Amino acid sequence: MKLSSLICAVFSLLASGCTGVLLPTAITAPKAALTPEEARAQTTLWRKHFTDPHLSRLIDQAIAGNNDLKVAYQRVQMARAQLTASRGALAPSAGIASAVGLRKFGYYTMDDAGNRTTTIYKNQIIPNTLPDFSLGLQTAWEVDLWGKLRSQRNAALQRTLAGEAGRRLVLVSLISDIATHYYDLLALDTTLRILDDNLLLQQHAIETVQAQKAVGAANALAVQQFEARARNLRSLKIQAREEIIDLEAAIRLLLGNAAANIQRTQQSITSLRVPRLSQQVPASLLTQRPDVRQAEHELAATKADVKAARAAFLPSLNINGVIGFQAFRGDLLLNSHSAAYNVAGGLLTPLINRAAIKAQFRKASAEELEALAEYQQSIVNAYVEVHNRQAKIRLLDELNTVRSEQVGLLAESVATSNDLFATRRATYLEVLNAQQTTLEGRLELVDVNKRQFQLQISLYKALGGG
Repeated sequence: MKLSSLICAVFSLLASGCTGVLLPTAITAPKAALTPEEARAQTTLWRKHFTDPHLSRLIDQAIAGNNDLKVAYQRVQMARAQLTASRGALAPSAGIASAVGLRKFGYYTMDDAGNRTTTIYKNQIIPNTLPDFSLGLQTAWEVDLWGKLRSQRNAALQRTLAGEAGRRLVLVSLISDIATHYYDLLALDTTLRILDDNLLLQQHAIETVQAQKAVGAANALAVQQFEARARNLRSLKIQAREEIIDLEAAIRLLLGNAAANIQRTQQSITSLRVPRLSQQVPASLLTQRPDVRQAEHELAATKADVKAARAAFLPSLNINGVIGFQAFRGDLLLNSHSAAYNVAGGLLTPLINRAAIKAQFRKASAEELEALAEYQQSIVNAYVEVHNRQAKIRLLDELNTVRSEQVGLLAESVATSNDLFATRRATYLEVLNAQQTTLEGRLELVDVNKRQFQLQISLYKALGGG
């Protein structure tokens, strides 16, 4: 065979091998992993759901600086690297190989006996110590006869997509946590305002009962009760401030910034409009939840693992080749007469170590069943979570109406008790009871409003970001 024909044959073989690594049309490569900036551009639904500008700024800061989100992004990058490696396994490998060697055959050998009378170059007898120089292209290719490598590539692709879904799950959880802490802070701010209002009211009552005591219309016990009540209100304020410190610290952790200033609206939580997600949720929307999508891709990956493990029982075809130059002197290496080649192919059928292959197959099969159960459970979780939150939202709407009416009546009762107490037609105990009941009612209304926000946020999370 001529050298030119050989070179064409080898490179034709390589070209045909490279053609086989193209992705089938049924498998599409995943999009590039999103940067934090791209994530902000894609996940815009939360901006329609959470319209408070202070909350929006906090979420933007969290997306840019949260360390859990950065870790999730790097996991996607690792999965993509594994996908690239699995694709590369389908293609022939080629590299430049060079070597320098020195050989000497024993005197009483057939090789040495033949070399003593054989010329190698210009009537020169083959030297007893023979140098060897080589330079060429070395290739290796495992032909994917049974789809083992394609299955491994498909498994890597599905795990990359699962990583993308997992990253979105972290993003949705992050947004939900920030929003939950933010509205909890607003609830505590509102609680402080209510306690301040009650302290002013209590201070007025103390002044009134002290005036009555001065004229003999009240006793020291009444004064002590009102003053004790005022101190209890101050202790409640201290507790609320302590909770605010904890919540602000939790938000800073989510932001990844220990020195962040947690700004928020000055409006009372009871005056804010609760964001609403649609109560009509199609079943198809539940399957788009990041955790469901992640479980679905993991299931597809384990199915591909089983196919690859099954193909490992079958013979594998490996083709190796070298084409280049070889000579016993360096100055003759690039001579046309120094051209050399070696092409070999072989089938390898596993016989002795089949126990390990069987174990790998059983392991892959068990992982597939595990992934199937997890996928089915993720669907159940999605339905139960959404249904549960929708039912609670309707009940809390009713409870908010009842609590609001109760607080209105209690506010009137406080004014009435103060008027009656000033004209000595009500006792100080009745005034204290009216104030206490009204405070509890107002705080319970704040708690209902906070729970309404929390439920809408958890519904947003249960729907996978809307």
